[in-house]
Amino acid sequence: MDKKTRYSDEDLEEFRGIINDKLKVAHEEYSSTMRQLMNKDDNGVDDTSPTYNKVLDDGNANQSKEDMIQMVQRLQKFIIGLEAALLRIENKTYGVDRITGELIPKERLRVVPHATLSVASKNARKK
Repeated sequence: MDKKTRYSDEDLEEFRGIINDKLKVAHEEYSSTMRQLMNKDDNGVDDTSPTYNKVLDDGNANQSKEDMIQMVQRLQKFIIGLEAALLRIENKTYGVDRITGELIPKERLRVVPHATLSVASKNARKK
């Protein structure tokens, strides 16, 4: 029995659709988070709140800002991974485990479309 070395063009188009959908959502989340981070959605009532809560509010705001920065960084990494996956589709190398050279199961790629390792390869790498 001959092992498949790459996914068919039909399979690649299915994955392209999944990736494009995820990219659209990721870009929207990135833009929304950046607007919040830059206070673009601010309604301009910062100076109308009582000042006795100012210290607590500042601490919460700093933590919230740090959380948003981490989210932006994760989204950037996710977007880069998805864009790289689109390049692999163009090159017809999408879905090939970069360690073993075998095909990554479709089920994994549907859930984690930017994956470059099968679960087995990923687990073996951690050891």
